[in-house]
Amino acid sequence: MKLKWRSVSMNHKNVLLIKLISAILITFFAFRLFILHSSEFSPIFASVTGKFEARLLPPVVLVPENEDLIPQDIEVEKCNLFAGKWIPDSLGPIYTNNSCGSLIDGHQDCITNGRPDSDFLYWKWKPHDCLLPRFDPLRFLQLMRHKSWALIGDSISRNHVESLLCMLSTVEVPVEVYHDKEYKSKRWHFPLHNLTISNIWSPFLVQAAIFEDSNGVSTALVQLHLDKLDETWTSLMPGLDYAIISTGKWFLKSAIYHENAKPVGCHNCQEKPHLKELGFDYAYNATLRNVMDFLAGEGNCKGTVFFRTSTPDHFQNGEWHSGGTCKQTEPASDDEVEIKNVHKILKDIEIGQFNRAVREKTDQNVGNLKLLDFTGMLLTRPDGHPGAYRQFRPFDKDKNAKVQNDCLHWCLPGPFDYLNDVILETIVNG
Repeated sequence: MKLKWRSVSMNHKNVLLIKLISAILITFFAFRLFILHSSEFSPIFASVTGKFEARLLPPVVLVPENEDLIPQDIEVEKCNLFAGKWIPDSLGPIYTNNSCGSLIDGHQDCITNGRPDSDFLYWKWKPHDCLLPRFDPLRFLQLMRHKSWALIGDSISRNHVESLLCMLSTVEVPVEVYHDKEYKSKRWHFPLHNLTISNIWSPFLVQAAIFEDSNGVSTALVQLHLDKLDETWTSLMPGLDYAIISTGKWFLKSAIYHENAKPVGCHNCQEKPHLKELGFDYAYNATLRNVMDFLAGEGNCKGTVFFRTSTPDHFQNGEWHSGGTCKQTEPASDDEVEIKNVHKILKDIEIGQFNRAVREKTDQNVGNLKLLDFTGMLLTRPDGHPGAYRQFRPFDKDKNAKVQNDCLHWCLPGPFDYLNDVILETIVNG
């Protein structure tokens, strides 16, 4: 009887021990599962209205193994992020027209406007000699906590800032905190990271009197003061941590040039026979000389300044006002496209003036002045423009309608987004 009681007691203890171990294991796995799922959530996000709400983070981007491997004989230290090719990318953009429609200018909202093809969204930039990580919006926001940015220039700069805002909005939605009277200059704030990003309208970077409507139709010649920088942007530079400055195509417009408060010549001004035809290259050279000297000058800029080269258009069989179109639906190879002469002139002046400023200012700290040479990268993307889909569903009423084509600006989402991949990599790894 005593033996039997001991046996029952031992069995009872064994059952209790098994139950205890099972409970510990179940609790451990439940905790791991909770942590795994909770990592997919962000606690709070700022909405456009300024309210805060819980929201799912975008899925983690998975890059297939071997996709970005480079030959073992390549020295990564000599990497040129701007030399490469576009390769197929099944993942596509990290945002959509639906998720970021409120931040995209209507003229660049190609999918919403009815563009029927979407293959142009599934290509990414791959440098020849190095790895280029995908743009990580959370990492960017964390790096830029308490920082201020400005993208300065013309409508291509606006195109760029909208691309950057859309990518960042997958983590935190920005709040618009300022706009000028004409809504051309704007500022956004990311309250959770105390980051501000501004878009500053200054298409010539120098003082200019402009007389044209929203469709680019001029009623008088531009009056351009080549030796007077536009204070709209220069006054901001001492307070900026990062700036991207660009210009270009506006200098092709008919204009009268002023220096020392006197007219010195013009471009395409046949109705002013008393003025000497100097050509747009004269004005561009003079302007960028003054711009680069200011950017490289001691004490003018607090933070890092990027000068972005002008971007190519892809008009065929005409130009903006003469029926030009761009109907391509996929990237071109290097031997299929040739840079237009006017783009070559612009880029040569940009590179020349940048190199001159760096060379002449060697006794000063010009290490924070950097070049973003995106001309070649975008030259092979004739498929990235709105084309006929600059307007909302232009062929709904008439399939043969003649519409204004835009082969200058860039669809969002689209190829322009990959400029941000390069910029973030440049900031992180120089």
